[in-house]
Amino acid sequence: MTGTRPLRTCIIGCGGMARHHIRRMLQLGGVEIPVVCEPADAPYAAAVELFDEAHLKAPVNEPDFGALLNKWGDRLDAALIVTPHVYHHDQAKACLEAGLDVLLEKPMVMNADEALSLIETRDRTGRLLVVAFNGSLSPEIRKASEMLRAGELGKVLSISATVWQGWDGGTFGSWRQVPELAGGGFLFDTGAHMLNTVADLAGEDFVEIAAWLDNLGRAVDIVGVVIGRIESGALVTMHACGKTIHVCTSDVRVFGTEGILRTGVWGGFLEVQFDGEPELTPVKLPASLGAWEQFVAVRAGRMPNPSPPEVGLRMARLWDAIRVSAADGGAPVRISG
Repeated sequence: MTGTRPLRTCIIGCGGMARHHIRRMLQLGGVEIPVVCEPADAPYAAAVELFDEAHLKAPVNEPDFGALLNKWGDRLDAALIVTPHVYHHDQAKACLEAGLDVLLEKPMVMNADEALSLIETRDRTGRLLVVAFNGSLSPEIRKASEMLRAGELGKVLSISATVWQGWDGGTFGSWRQVPELAGGGFLFDTGAHMLNTVADLAGEDFVEIAAWLDNLGRAVDIVGVVIGRIESGALVTMHACGKTIHVCTSDVRVFGTEGILRTGVWGGFLEVQFDGEPELTPVKLPASLGAWEQFVAVRAGRMPNPSPPEVGLRMARLWDAIRVSAADGGAPVRISG
C-alpha cells in the first residue's frame, strides 16, 4: 500500500471459506474490494449480504476469470483465491503474471509439478505468494519449529498426528467430493493442514512413504493412514478420519530424546514436557493473526513470509507419494527432492 490508500483486492470465489475471509477483511478495514469472480448466483448473493451488513458498496461480480483480469487487472493490487483446488494453479499463475500479489487458500496446488510452476512464476514476476496454511501462519507452529531446529527437545525420534472431523456428511454432494475438482478427499482437504504442519515440524524432507486410503463407498478418500520416514531417520505416523461425530479436532505430538511437544494441525496451542516434569505445560504465545492480516503484513515488509509456495511444494510432494502408495496397496514409495 502507498500511504493510507486501501489495498485494492479482488476475490476469486465466494463460497463459505471466502466469506469467512471477507468478514475479517471488512472488520479490519484498509481494503477495497471492487470486484469478485463467482459464477454461481447463491454464493455471490451471500457475499453481498456481508457488504450490506457493513454498510459498504458490494463488489461487482465478473463471473469470467479471464475477463476480470483483462478489465480490472491494472486497477488491483492483490487477489484472494478461494476456489476448488483444481483451479488454484492456473488462477494464481495468471494473477501473479497480471502483477497482483496473491493470498491462496490451501492446498496450494494439486501436485508437485504445479507447485514448481508457481514457484517459478513467483520468482519470474517478483510478486508475493502466501499460502493460507493456518499451521505455518500460527505462532504455535512457528515457535515449535524454532524449538525443534534449536535442538531444545533433543534428537527427534518420532512424530504422531491425527485429525478427525464429521467431514463426509458435511461435504457430501459438494465439489469437495468430486475427485476432478478436489484432487482428493478428507486427507487432501482438512487433512492438508496435518500434512503441512507435520512437514513444518519435521523440518526435513520425507524420504519414504507408505499410505492406505479408504473411500468408504464415496468417490474420494474418507479415512487414511500414512507412515513415513524423514531424512534424519525419524518415523512419522499420520491418521485422518473424516467420518465421525460432528467435531473437527486434531492432535500432534513430537517425541524427542530430551522432551515431548504437543500442538494441533492448525496451531492454536503448544505444550511441552521435559525430563523430570510431571506433565505437559502450555507455552505462552501472542494470539495468532489471521491469514489476511499476515498477508498484508508480509506485503508491507513488516514480517517475513511464513507460508511461501515452498511449503506448498513440500506438501505436494508428500501428497503425490501418498497417492502412489495408496494406489499400490500401501507399497512403500521413495521420495526424491
